[in-house]
Amino acid sequence: MTDTLARRATTLDDKYEVQNDWVYLTGMQALVRLPLQQRARDAAMGWNTAGYISGYRGSPMGRYDMELWAAEAQLKKANVVFRAGLNEDLAATAIWGSQQVGNFAGAQVDGVFGIWYGKGPGVDRSGDALRHANLAGTAPRGGVICLAGDDHGAKSSTVANFSDPIFMAVGIPILYPSNTQELLDYGLHGIAMSRYSGCWVALKVVTDVVEGGGSVCVSVDAPQIHTPAQPAMPADAQGHGVHIRAVDMALPQEQRLYVYKIHAALAYAQCNGLNRITVHPAAAKVGIVAAGKAWQDLLQALAQMGWSEQHLQDWGIRLLKVGMIWPLDPQIVREFAAGLDTVVVVEEKRPILEDQLRTILYGQAQAPQLVGKYFDGSVFDPLRSAMAFPDYGEVSPPLIAQVLRRALQARLPAAAFAATTPLESQS
Repeated sequence: MTDTLARRATTLDDKYEVQNDWVYLTGMQALVRLPLQQRARDAAMGWNTAGYISGYRGSPMGRYDMELWAAEAQLKKANVVFRAGLNEDLAATAIWGSQQVGNFAGAQVDGVFGIWYGKGPGVDRSGDALRHANLAGTAPRGGVICLAGDDHGAKSSTVANFSDPIFMAVGIPILYPSNTQELLDYGLHGIAMSRYSGCWVALKVVTDVVEGGGSVCVSVDAPQIHTPAQPAMPADAQGHGVHIRAVDMALPQEQRLYVYKIHAALAYAQCNGLNRITVHPAAAKVGIVAAGKAWQDLLQALAQMGWSEQHLQDWGIRLLKVGMIWPLDPQIVREFAAGLDTVVVVEEKRPILEDQLRTILYGQAQAPQLVGKYFDGSVFDPLRSAMAFPDYGEVSPPLIAQVLRRALQARLPAAAFAATTPLESQS
């Protein structure tokens, strides 16, 4: 008989208390773990910080407040305060105020990191508060992340939710996690990015990701976070940089946001590899781009089609996984697109990635053809060809396989499609 494997004692609190190990978390539990993990990281650096969470419930963020209340003991121990907002606007305004800690006498901590949450319509109605708060900025040891619950398929909403254009309009960079691990990791990156750049940072949380779950690696050293060597902007005569000020004016705020802060967020994303080419054959002619849930759908479609990583290498197909969907990094786009004839952009709703790719590549010699919302042409072009990925509803692995077959059949060897398992199409 074999010896019984030794097992450590486990409790339901492990999901929030175990460090340097693997734990199983639902997507919502990963978002509860986020402030606890941030506080642990700060403590390891010798920083005396606190956390403040406020927002308003709504599916797919409908259980966040319930899970936070259930973790009250752990939050209190970590010096994290949760106060559900009367509405999304007031919640955002309160978190904006938390960033003023340190600008006035009497502060008891080095900084307060803030977490705002709400579903898509909450982002819509809070545009004014979000705009003012993002223009004002964040504290160097504070930082703010916005958890935006997007219900792309209107599974529990009166309208389909899609927050990206609102965040873009108010100048808030957007991170888009594709699984439970990334909900935690991108959340931590978002707070670090916010501290460095002075921007509020959005975390796009869609139904399929937050209502899922998985094994998550937790450690005060994970993910590895690197701050760019270059300061986000030169300090002025009073020593001010990109961060929030006790007294500020509208036009200087706007200048800092669009000349320095958003560019600093992009520099952070580059420094930490938030966008990465995952398959990179040197002689590639075809590229595929996706982010968030669409990335997972793409991987499932490739698996069902029988396209392994070795096949992608042999057939010259590059894959680009985008972690920060706005602003999109021109550097990695040009590296990815070099030598390509065709780029397929897999995304739901409006062509956020596609339009940025087109802008970045416009005017380059031998720029690739873009297949996104249409097989050729842009959304409002009357000469566009047939629709590929609709700018409404959701995408699915069968639809992705169908588009790839049509877009790439003439560009790949016959063997690429000979062994493909037929997939149900999506109208």
